[in-house]
Amino acid sequence: MSIQMFFKMLMALVTVFVSTLSGTSKEVNMIAHRGYSGIYPDNTEVAFLKAAEAGATGAETDVRVTSDGVYVLSHNETAEFKDGTELEVAAHTYKELTAKPLKSSTLTNEVYLCTYERYLEIMRDNNMVCFIELKGDFDDNQVKEIFDLAARVYKLEKCILQSFEFDNLLKARALFPDLPLMLTYGSKDDSYKKCFDYGISIDADYQVMTEEMVKEFHDRGLLVALYTANDPLSLAYCKSLGVDYIESDLFMK
Repeated sequence: MSIQMFFKMLMALVTVFVSTLSGTSKEVNMIAHRGYSGIYPDNTEVAFLKAAEAGATGAETDVRVTSDGVYVLSHNETAEFKDGTELEVAAHTYKELTAKPLKSSTLTNEVYLCTYERYLEIMRDNNMVCFIELKGDFDDNQVKEIFDLAARVYKLEKCILQSFEFDNLLKARALFPDLPLMLTYGSKDDSYKKCFDYGISIDADYQVMTEEMVKEFHDRGLLVALYTANDPLSLAYCKSLGVDYIESDLFMK
């Protein structure tokens, strides 16, 4: 982090503190990054349930598909297990991947790989927003299955598809014209501007987002989300920009 960024964040902390005391602070929509992953195993049922209990507006997750076509949640290509072994998600069946508990450094209770459908159920039962990132290669039929399932279990308007790959967003747009989309963005160039041609919102690294960029999206009626604010300084900076969503592993209000 640059010295300039540090002082920006420090000033933001003061601004947010003053606005909180005066009662003029804007309500922030917190998204639990991979569930309440700062405390519980990420992308697991317990992480999403705990995020809901804590009052999160929504939860972000990463979807992969097993060798037998089951949609499961895993940020990494491999699932790590309590016994120290790993299995590649795409190369194994759902039964193989759930035969033993996942590795956990925070819980003594056993936790298992969570299905995408179970995630949707938790989101539905708690009226939460779904930030969904597709990991790996998905063909048109699989993308259709994933969001048909979202529409059947929950509702499409509560889901936002995120991707670093712009082509993935355009593919989804062709299949689901009404599905909200966000470009996941972490660079410092102006490649984000192509979002404006297609009406696509943005989920950006908070360290590259500026007030001017936020205004560009908001002026076009598009949403801005920032990732991943895990300390008071970064959280205050995100709040000071007036964005719509903030992602956090630790879910700090």
